[in-house]
Amino acid sequence: MVAFRIILLLVALVSSGGVLADDREHPEVERLIEAALESALEAQSAALGVPASELFSALDAKAWFYAERGFAPAWDRGERLQRLIAALEGLGQDGLDPDLYGLVELRSRAAEGVGGADEVACTDMLATRAYLNALLHLALGRLDPAQVDPIWRSGDAPPLDSRRLRVIMLAGSTLDDPARAFERVRPDFPQYRDLRKAYARLEARSQATDWPRIPQGPLLREGMNDPRVSLLRQRLAVSPAILPVPMPAESRYDSVYDAELVEAVTAFQRSHHLQADGIVGPETLAALNVPLADRLVQIRVNLERLRWLAREEEDSFVLVDIAGAEISFFRAGGVVWSARTQVGRPSRPTPRLRSEITHLTFNPTWTVPPTILRNDMLPSIREDIGYLDRNRIRVLDYAGNRLDPEEIDWDNPSGFMLRQDPGSDNALGRVAIRFPNPFLVYLHDTPSQRHFAADRRAVSSGCVRVERPMELVDLLMAEGSDAGPGDVERLVNEARTHNFHLARPIPIILAYWTADADADGNVRFRPDIYRADERVAAALAEQTLAARSLPPHCSRFVSRAP
Repeated sequence: MVAFRIILLLVALVSSGGVLADDREHPEVERLIEAALESALEAQSAALGVPASELFSALDAKAWFYAERGFAPAWDRGERLQRLIAALEGLGQDGLDPDLYGLVELRSRAAEGVGGADEVACTDMLATRAYLNALLHLALGRLDPAQVDPIWRSGDAPPLDSRRLRVIMLAGSTLDDPARAFERVRPDFPQYRDLRKAYARLEARSQATDWPRIPQGPLLREGMNDPRVSLLRQRLAVSPAILPVPMPAESRYDSVYDAELVEAVTAFQRSHHLQADGIVGPETLAALNVPLADRLVQIRVNLERLRWLAREEEDSFVLVDIAGAEISFFRAGGVVWSARTQVGRPSRPTPRLRSEITHLTFNPTWTVPPTILRNDMLPSIREDIGYLDRNRIRVLDYAGNRLDPEEIDWDNPSGFMLRQDPGSDNALGRVAIRFPNPFLVYLHDTPSQRHFAADRRAVSSGCVRVERPMELVDLLMAEGSDAGPGDVERLVNEARTHNFHLARPIPIILAYWTADADADGNVRFRPDIYRADERVAAALAEQTLAARSLPPHCSRFVSRAP
């Protein structure tokens, strides 16, 4: 068809042309591959009512891959197919099921050896589909986050087609070393590397046995004698959490909840964002009894989220880890600063978004949001109108003119707003860090410092309260402006509200993931405060089921683009 020929010219313009002479020894196989792809493109065009040229520009990965190499087979040389199979087997460490890439069929075909042209073409396209899918899944994720776990953006999403094209063009140049290709596209930032290592350790442990389940009972406190202590000791001995000392499964005092075990429970609680008091209560018991299989699912969900996050990386950016209530400043792929945060409670969640920090407000006033006015302040004001003066809150009309609080009908409030003056007790503290978004959220200082010491910090009304915010301000000013080192102190000490605009806006991402790990592969689980894991897990399971239901034969295979 004419459209297909035009497409070949387009691919020739962007391709590297890196096809070995030995790959061009099977003209009959080339003809079969080209015909199969042309037929598949025609079928997709007819089924969707879309011109074939538009389908191809949307990057049918197999078609681009083969058109770039003149439809020469890719996997019939040397040990290429065996190396591909070995590389696919290693995808389990990324939380990707190797069997989803047709591993059983590829092993069978590799063992059978070379057949006729039809079989060579079929094997080649099956291998290519597995290779491209694996590369694209590692680089960009299995799922489309816009459909499953969307985030709001202040601008356009990164162009996905160009990223796919870069991956596909890399694929053609690394056929002799698929494992190296996988490593090149795998997310290269600490959160992914460390969680991947933790998943591999935990998944290997799951091949042996699940961890023991501890029955319900009274609170376990230090010094108590309880038959469940033996099970608790066994459970902590196989815990993936960070423990202060190795925990033996046996002890002379097997049923006594001793100091050593209290220390291990406290470490477990910290690694699960539980109250770290060493007491085994309902929440700690529930966390201990989550099955190992469920924890593996949780890590797979978060490896997928981190693959999405890899799409968003910039040279320098601020990353808010919502579920972990932490914030980090990244530069050149590494963390240069981090601190604790307080994030939105489940009823007022912090939104997931990507924007740019444009300006800082020093000594900010605080205009009370309607939700906080209605749910938090009105009861106090109705009880005692002096609440407003004590907290230096003024009543203003929408033009900013001051109103007399005594003249407001607080039982039917309307037509006014509340604004708190700058100062040490202002809800936003000394600085607010602002970025465009429709949720009216921002980062800010806070007088509520005590919450930073808590293990669970989902306590705000949606904005992100930052520990040690002036350190972050220094980094933002240095990265995004030409301000000097003394400018921040001067602006704060002026004690008046001042907006400082960054000449170079800094990207900011507010993201959500519920499992991470340290560099040694010790995993930390967070409560799924916004109940978002289940949706992603269900979508991954649905895609897995669909992939396994695909028949292995080539007539159906060529009609399903990666």
